[in-house]
Amino acid sequence: MNPSQTYELLRTLTSPVVAVTSRRAGTYNGLISDGAIRGSIVPDVPRVGVFIHKFNFSHDLIFDTGRFAVHVLHPGQVDIVLKLGFVSGRDRDKLTDIPYRIGATGCPVLLDCFAWLDCQVCNAMDTGSSTFFLGDVVLAGRGPGTEPMEPAYLRAHLPADRMKEYAGKLQAAQEAARRLSRDIRPLVWRALAAGAKPDG
Repeated sequence: MNPSQTYELLRTLTSPVVAVTSRRAGTYNGLISDGAIRGSIVPDVPRVGVFIHKFNFSHDLIFDTGRFAVHVLHPGQVDIVLKLGFVSGRDRDKLTDIPYRIGATGCPVLLDCFAWLDCQVCNAMDTGSSTFFLGDVVLAGRGPGTEPMEPAYLRAHLPADRMKEYAGKLQAAQEAARRLSRDIRPLVWRALAAGAKPDG
């Protein structure tokens, strides 16, 4: 099996580009991902899942609070990707220059996006390098964007100097994930461990 070829095949399964926001106490954060998926086909049981790497600052915010908001970005938001995806929330407040309001779960909801989903974690799974959070959608809505931003569009429209930076950050993330990927631990989400049903 050729890892490079396999990775390119796996890329066909990536989601549109999303911003995932979180909040713990007075700390707000956001990151960029292409690893969000629909978690339900039942209209009255809306769910979404996201893979969040353990080395991301957002991971602990989501794990500790059980809340996150997913925003499907639109093609006019390459600047948001640069603001949320190229620096760490450990270093500064990444949402300072991005307009948002506080959603039902307490997470920031971006005013500009294609669509947003405010979520409460109902289950989680350890993947080694990341945690997969399955969220019940508490509230959802449309933003002013007319279509989702696809990863290929983003890569084609990043400024040349930032594309080089993107490639470096991707390689560093892959190396960090490689070290953690095989260390998968059993995980029972705390609400389920306490006997709560997945639907609340």
